[in-house]
Amino acid sequence: MVVVGGGIAGLSAAYALSQSDGPPIACTLVEGDSRLGGKILTEQVEGFVIEGGPDSFLSQKPWGIELCRKLGLEDRLIGTNPDTRRTFVYSRGRLEELPEGLALGFPTRLGSFVRSGLLSWPGKLRLGAEIFVPRRREEGDESLGGFFRRRLGDEALERIIEPLMTGIYAGDADRLSILATFPRFPEMEREHGSLVRSMLGARRRRTASDRGEAPRWTPFVTLRGGLSELVRTLAGRLSAVKVCVGRRVTAVRRCGTGRGYEVLVEGDSSLKADAVVLATPAFGAASLLEPLDGTVAGLLEGIPYASTATVTLGYRREGFSHDLVGYGFVMPRIEGRTLLAATWSSSKWDHRAPDGSVLIRCYIGGAGRETALERSDEELVELARADLRHVMGVMEKPALVRVFRWPRAMPQYLVGHLDRLAAIEARLQGLPGVFVAGAGYRGVGVPDCIRDGLGAAERVRAYFDKSAPRSL
Repeated sequence: MVVVGGGIAGLSAAYALSQSDGPPIACTLVEGDSRLGGKILTEQVEGFVIEGGPDSFLSQKPWGIELCRKLGLEDRLIGTNPDTRRTFVYSRGRLEELPEGLALGFPTRLGSFVRSGLLSWPGKLRLGAEIFVPRRREEGDESLGGFFRRRLGDEALERIIEPLMTGIYAGDADRLSILATFPRFPEMEREHGSLVRSMLGARRRRTASDRGEAPRWTPFVTLRGGLSELVRTLAGRLSAVKVCVGRRVTAVRRCGTGRGYEVLVEGDSSLKADAVVLATPAFGAASLLEPLDGTVAGLLEGIPYASTATVTLGYRREGFSHDLVGYGFVMPRIEGRTLLAATWSSSKWDHRAPDGSVLIRCYIGGAGRETALERSDEELVELARADLRHVMGVMEKPALVRVFRWPRAMPQYLVGHLDRLAAIEARLQGLPGVFVAGAGYRGVGVPDCIRDGLGAAERVRAYFDKSAPRSL
């Protein structure tokens, strides 16, 4: 069989297929880029650990930590620095600390928000009145913005929810699907009639069962040497897999015999496969499946992607104008600035900057803000520095600069995304042995992509179990 795509989803699928917990499956992984890992890209320069793509993953989603454990990387995992556990929102000309008691952007301790300067008094009163907002009567999906505007009001959405939640997807709150991004919240509304009522009940249950045991991991974790440690270790465990890097797949077509597929690889002979996992962006899968099924290709092509960039700046600590006591800040869209957010990497994580230096990572682009990416790398650096001057008063010239561009890298789960996924899955039934996996479908985070890759491998094994004997 063939796995197309060597990002974390494709690597996870190939790894699972190469394990000895089932009948051996001969597997070839083909990656068009010159390296494996997809958007996971770590560079180590002059003692700095620089992440070009994601810099961490959620510990509450177990698939990332479980895979690290299987690979013997558990002792390399590190959590966020407990000594600087503060996050800020830039609002109305100043950095406002996010109050304690925040769960996925929603306040669980209303008292701390009443004392916060993030919301005006009308905004605080509207947030507190959420308990009186009736349930939504209509069934089906709605936008993330529509959901939280309805329950919490405009100000809470614009100043708190939107910068925290849509920052994950680099998207537009009024277009993203609440069911595909944060289904927990509409579920809370359905079950309890109020987010506040649901949160208060959950707090009481936690208090009643609390035994004083601290969780082992902080909410976000990473690897000491950067997330590319995971990629390198995975790649090193693929001894039973033929890995072709720098080879672009140009087409997938049915074999002349009628069973199985022929995977055409640029500059190489075609590969015969009884099954194919397309662990590529949805638009890449669409172009490969267009000759086989134009309808499923159209459904896949209909998943839009936003472009982003990261600008990483390293500074000498001596005389640096900000204390960097915290993890960084997010920027509400309503402020009209270039940055989506900035992570104070050397404060959030250990082992990110050499002694006497600090590291800041800035995020630019996303849906509705992509015009900034038309600028040169030098101009992006100046835009980032201008916002850091405005927000933090950082006047110093960086000693290190790195820019990473990610065109069409962030899938957008628009309203109706789950219906689109169901239609894709139904249509793929007509292409037996073809599976799709990756960030475009069921979650954009590293653990989500790992789960999707492992799930694709399970579906391949189930498919083979139902099929006639194969020769791969």
